[in-house]
Amino acid sequence: MTAKTRSEKDPLGTLEVPSDALYGVQTLRAVQNFPISGIKPLPAFVDATVRIKRAAALTHKETGRLDAKLADAIVAAADEILSGKHREHFVVDVYQAGAGTSHNMNANEVLANRANEILGAERGKYAPVHPNDHVNMAQSTNDVIPTAIRLGCVTELAQLLASFDALAGAFEKKAKEFDDVMKSGRTHLQDAMPIRLGQEMAGYAGSLRRGMKRVEQAADYLRELGIGGSAVGTGVNVEPEYPALMINHLNASLPKAGKTGGVREGVDRIQLMQSMGDVAAFSSQLKVLALDLSKIASDLRLMASGPRTGLDEIRLPAVQPGSSIMPGKVNPSIPEMVNQVCFQVVGCDVCVSVSAEHGQLELNVMMPVIAYNVLLSMMILGNAARIFAEKTVSGMEANREMCEYWVERSAALATALAPQIGYARAADISKQSVKENVLIRELVKREKVLPDAEIDEVLDLRKMTEIGVPGGKHGGVSAG
Repeated sequence: MTAKTRSEKDPLGTLEVPSDALYGVQTLRAVQNFPISGIKPLPAFVDATVRIKRAAALTHKETGRLDAKLADAIVAAADEILSGKHREHFVVDVYQAGAGTSHNMNANEVLANRANEILGAERGKYAPVHPNDHVNMAQSTNDVIPTAIRLGCVTELAQLLASFDALAGAFEKKAKEFDDVMKSGRTHLQDAMPIRLGQEMAGYAGSLRRGMKRVEQAADYLRELGIGGSAVGTGVNVEPEYPALMINHLNASLPKAGKTGGVREGVDRIQLMQSMGDVAAFSSQLKVLALDLSKIASDLRLMASGPRTGLDEIRLPAVQPGSSIMPGKVNPSIPEMVNQVCFQVVGCDVCVSVSAEHGQLELNVMMPVIAYNVLLSMMILGNAARIFAEKTVSGMEANREMCEYWVERSAALATALAPQIGYARAADISKQSVKENVLIRELVKREKVLPDAEIDEVLDLRKMTEIGVPGGKHGGVSAG
């Protein structure tokens, strides 16, 4: 019968590691030390870390510092992981100590054990490939983890932007489709001047595209990598050519899908190790994008409220029954999900901000939770935007009858009268309309506020949604 464990030793002593584990003793200690959340590292963080190890093996093969046979085995092991294999062996909780040393050693041990298997050796023996001496050659947790955070964000950026591009495009399509739908504008949740439903949709698309641009701008700072900084950013035990070669190999390994650019060598590796400011700034722009997205989702929920006791200006696709007790009820389920995702992103950003501030001297030891939160924000925001576009916005319909019903009853239509009859008289008309529950248009005709020939021109709803003076005049209100 095959043994269920194998003995491995580190500077603290010996532990029994599961025999089928690709990780080793240092990873096992971390698992035992940090049984906190059960949340394992996100795939993007694993990928980024493994890409760094792969690039390092290629770099040291190129310089001759690492035997070519060992380097090739490490690269082969890394390629297996990047293809989706062995993910179950990355087991350290996201809440861990040591600036990510546990995660770094988890990657080192998995790659070393798999590389040794490829070379015909056993797991747990760490020969001929050693996790520290070979997989981690010229590296420190202190430059690997900040580099992995930056690399992970840059790598995932294309997918995030593609999702938001699709969502913005869906709103732009609805902007054209709904361009002739007149509805009541609302400010302070009170009657305001008319607006076209298409104009609202175009505004949503514009907000998303501006947010995407800010995210891209913030991401550019993340393209500067401090790899080669080693322990404190000074580059001890690192060959001078190492940083530039690492950048070349990392760029060659990045996914070709999406045109979000590559990475570049950092100018000041000490600064890049000390500060998490670039990551905090990027997280902040993800938060701003989430704020706009959440506002849009809430607007759609409000406009879709009803159908009998709410605004009922738009109809959202039904995706599931809305109640376990009320038959026929349909809820805005997707926008509700979007709101929750956006709230989570705001919380993630708070965590990143506080953690970024909490570095001391040459290192920020809070990097594991920074990595998790910023990459989680990217993942859930991108997924939410994609689902929002596919399951809500693309199938959204305008309820033209209700839009027309509400806009004609808006007390704010009296605003169009002000250039002709003055603000005070227009205010009286508005209040009288509400008091008597009569349309502004009918009241103006009844009270002969304007000549009949001018009323329809002044109260032309479409013209109220464009720049200009209602009625085409500059007003004839006399002083006094």
